[in-house]
Amino acid sequence: MLLWFAATSVLTIHFVFGDPRFDHRWLIVGAVAPVLADVVGGWTSMVSSVSAGVVVLVAVMLATIGRREVRRRVLGLPIGMLLHIVFGASWNTTDVFWWPFAGVDLSESPALAVQRWPVGALLEVLGLLGCVWIVRRNSLTNAARRRAFFADGRLEFR
Repeated sequence: MLLWFAATSVLTIHFVFGDPRFDHRWLIVGAVAPVLADVVGGWTSMVSSVSAGVVVLVAVMLATIGRREVRRRVLGLPIGMLLHIVFGASWNTTDVFWWPFAGVDLSESPALAVQRWPVGALLEVLGLLGCVWIVRRNSLTNAARRRAFFADGRLEFR
């Protein structure tokens, strides 16, 4: 489920913050990183834990002290990871959500998409519809607007 996490994260940031300077590229990377880690690892990864999101958030904040513009750009990464937890319902799996405090072995924890494949498929279709709306709303079918998005990560939701 990549599109579900990408679309819900972008839409959440748009409707909650509405900051046209926000770099959505890092947000999308953070939102889909746990899914990619699950696919590569073959099990629900520690990247889906609240601990991982907080560690990345602290690392970004410490690494960008005195560099406000870099912080503004990269802060989307941990925000995306934390939104993944919300929209992936990671709190339903205690050992994943509270990793490593609830145990370090995640080899027996199946990924949410595997546990609930019909729901996961429906969410991915909804994510596709959300992505289509985002693309149309931001005129990303226009090559110049698409290049601008890939260059700076900004969406204007016209």
